[in-house]
Amino acid sequence: MGWNRRALGLGICIGLLASGSQAGEVRVVDADVVRSGDGSYRFDVTLRHGDEGWDHYANQWQIVAPDGQVLGTRTLLHPHVNEQPFTRSLGGVRIPPGVDHVDVMARDSKHGIGGKPFRVLIPNRP
Repeated sequence: MGWNRRALGLGICIGLLASGSQAGEVRVVDADVVRSGDGSYRFDVTLRHGDEGWDHYANQWQIVAPDGQVLGTRTLLHPHVNEQPFTRSLGGVRIPPGVDHVDVMARDSKHGIGGKPFRVLIPNRP
């Protein structure tokens, strides 16, 4: 029994070492969009990232039109080590006529923009 526990412990340690303690790239895991009365939009974006502190943390997300134009940027001013996943909002985003979807892209302080774009359909288009 003792050998099995040691083998299990060793396996867990090897797995942790193989995966590394690095946070990796930030991922957008959810995004909601709501049209405001003035015709702009508010985005509530949820990110997941293994923030490690000031040297490696999710530090920004962007709303990007299909043509690549950045329509809005939310800068994150501090690590969220003990708050994962976390959601932050950005209001006042203007969506050009004819655009029915956008991509949300996130970045971290070590890798820059990464992960898969998160596609969001724009509701209540006039």
